[in-house]
Amino acid sequence: MKLQNKIAVITGGNSGIGLATAHELKQQGARVIIIGRKPDAVAAAAQEVGGDTLGLVADVSRVADLEHVFQTIREQVGHVDILFANAGIAKFAPLADCSETLYDEMFDANVKGAYFTVKQALPLLADGAAVVFTSSTVVHFGMPGASIYAAGKAALNSLAKTLAIELASRKIRVNVVSPGPIATPIFGKMGLTEDAQKEVGGAILAQVPLARFGEAGEIAKAVAYLVSPDAAYVTGTELLVDGGMAQG
Repeated sequence: MKLQNKIAVITGGNSGIGLATAHELKQQGARVIIIGRKPDAVAAAAQEVGGDTLGLVADVSRVADLEHVFQTIREQVGHVDILFANAGIAKFAPLADCSETLYDEMFDANVKGAYFTVKQALPLLADGAAVVFTSSTVVHFGMPGASIYAAGKAALNSLAKTLAIELASRKIRVNVVSPGPIATPIFGKMGLTEDAQKEVGGAILAQVPLARFGEAGEIAKAVAYLVSPDAAYVTGTELLVDGGMAQG
């Protein structure tokens, strides 16, 4: 129970890595607050995690939504000890097919959303709090079709380094977890046909030295480490959880 009595906020907490992390942090003693876009999914996830888990609805790409949701958190729990800025989307296309609309959608969700999640949470973050961003192993190598996605995730890596220094005076630690290919619902939301998903999945798997997809629970345990007292001297760093993919 390393996180006993800690308040943990997780964006994108109603599915995949976010939901797995909600379960993990709850098991380690934290009170969890899940933020997601879909009311039904958020309510179901909060009920699944159980206990005093709170589910709140917000689209992280909308600053007004974030202002509202963190005001609610202020009123209901008062402060935040753990912030997992995990919400994001993944869509892939070659440069020739990328539109301004796609660029804006991806950067609004993956970069703007994470940035303003931290900004709105900042007045509530306790001294000694921990912040974690979800990045991706793709920032370490070229992946055709991933130009917008990878650029956005690389921005988070840079942001974490800056904020780690900026917030160090308050002992707030800021780190990044970078998953490799993970078996989560996001893989089925890339706009690909079933056959295309299998083809892409096979091509990705061939690049993973451990020869398997990761599980959301494995990322959750990495996040739990980064926000725990075990990582009290860890800030401004990236934890790759990718089966060795970035080393290939």
